[in-house]
Amino acid sequence: MDKKITQKITVWLLPLITIGGLFFPLLGYLVLFMMISLFSLSYFRARFWCWHLCPRGAFLDIVLSKLSLKHKLPAVFSDKRFKWVIFFLFMAVFIIQFIKADKNIYTIGFVFVRMCLVTTLIAIVTGVPFISRAWCVICPMGTLQAKINSFNKKKRQV
Repeated sequence: MDKKITQKITVWLLPLITIGGLFFPLLGYLVLFMMISLFSLSYFRARFWCWHLCPRGAFLDIVLSKLSLKHKLPAVFSDKRFKWVIFFLFMAVFIIQFIKADKNIYTIGFVFVRMCLVTTLIAIVTGVPFISRAWCVICPMGTLQAKINSFNKKKRQV
């Protein structure tokens, strides 16, 4: 399927999760499903999910690209150590929230909603002054996908 068509479909998942999830937290489990999908796919296709299937990426391409000032990214965005700091910070916040959720399915769902909402807000804040997909450069899920793909000896890059 064509990337533009896929993005026009997947872009609707972002408001469904970030807005709908505020009222129906179980929608957060869609994020878990997406995470499982992107990690499964990343072994074979690196960051294919990011560039073709990610609802936030579709939003950044379709909507935010029209508002972006398209300034050059700060050099720190390219630093692998910085990307891993973002990853571990993201995971620490996620784990703390998950523990506090105390095995309540609604609260756990809301943890995913909240993380999606916060990272989307960060994507907007970084995407307006810089390139629209500035967040994608440091996205913790993208960082982990690249690492997972590094274990594949027969790499097929996107």
